[in-house]
Amino acid sequence: MSIMYQAYQNHMDLTGPWRTGASAALKYLNLVPQGVSDRLFGRLAAALELISRSSLTYARPAYGIDSVMVGNRELPVTEEVIYSTPFGSLLRFKKEDSPEQPRLLLVAPMSGHFATLLRGTVKTLLQDHDVYITDWHNPRDIPRGHGRFGLEDYTEHLIDFLDKLGPRAHMVAICQPSVSALAAAAIMCEDNHPARPATLILMAGPIDTRIQPTKVNEFAKSKPIKWFEDNLINYVPVQCKGALRQVYPGFVQLTAFVSMNLERHIKQHMDLAHHLAKGEKEKAETIKTFYDEYFAVMDLPAEFYIETVRDVFQEHLLPQGKLMHRGRPVNPAAIKRMGLMTVEGEKDDICSIGQTLAAQDLCTGVRAYRKVHHMQAGVGHYGVFSGRRWESQIYPLVKNVILSSE
Repeated sequence: MSIMYQAYQNHMDLTGPWRTGASAALKYLNLVPQGVSDRLFGRLAAALELISRSSLTYARPAYGIDSVMVGNRELPVTEEVIYSTPFGSLLRFKKEDSPEQPRLLLVAPMSGHFATLLRGTVKTLLQDHDVYITDWHNPRDIPRGHGRFGLEDYTEHLIDFLDKLGPRAHMVAICQPSVSALAAAAIMCEDNHPARPATLILMAGPIDTRIQPTKVNEFAKSKPIKWFEDNLINYVPVQCKGALRQVYPGFVQLTAFVSMNLERHIKQHMDLAHHLAKGEKEKAETIKTFYDEYFAVMDLPAEFYIETVRDVFQEHLLPQGKLMHRGRPVNPAAIKRMGLMTVEGEKDDICSIGQTLAAQDLCTGVRAYRKVHHMQAGVGHYGVFSGRRWESQIYPLVKNVILSSE
């Protein structure tokens, strides 16, 4: 167990005034009329901008979805919390005067970023669906008195959220939570739960990571679970509401992500400084928007992280029929009278081809004509649920699968 997180927080608190000062100076600098020694002020503005941005944020960014086109009408969108626990909210994107549309639960990963990372996915789905999302809360803001949050608690939240949505809702799980989504569907089917999903759509998820292991999978298996506990788990700093809760800190995860593509991130920040110095505000804004989201990090509850590494990536419990939920076996064969779709990306280096498809073989109770698999050519991990090919090629297939289950 490390106290690195506390040391990091102390450093950020001490350097906070520098960033605040840089932000204030930047506001005044922006009032300088154009043409007054642009080069000098441009360079100074670039330097101040980079100083003011040299920290991470731990608050969820806004989804920023104010309206959406439904048919040929633009409808206002408001956010509405339907149900909440200390660890997450069931958030609805409510459309004013919308026709009745299929209800859909979008299951966001707990992987170091907030559910807002899926805002593009949400906006696309909103055209034809009544969309709800699992809006996970940052554990550093959750007092220890609220207890633990492990893999089974995540699965239980999905069952509770679906229960709030009522019968015939559809569930779309993005990446890591595909395991919990499959487990929740299996438990609900076995219990003949009235709110079991009508469709289960798993996108780029680690159902069986024994298939074509990626670097991420190999790293998870390269060390004993005790190593992860000793080296990656920290206590939440005493300055936070969740003081002394055990977590896998978001800044440690982000450091790992950045180091995988370090040269690209350095180049992006050099480009940002260059655009700011030359007054190319639009180009600078594109980079700033990306990093505002990228540097908004969320810690992971220690139990959830350790259990995910152990049960999903090291011991492969689900595909071996050994995964348990609240003391009972998870049986994917129990899933019946449900549409099943799996989606993979050809160039996915996080969850490789075949790992999500494995769900099709596990769900023997689903009729062959209700099973759909799609491998999207030319996309990596994020391209499965965001960007041009998601919107133009993958989403129409997802929409059809949902419509056929209505």
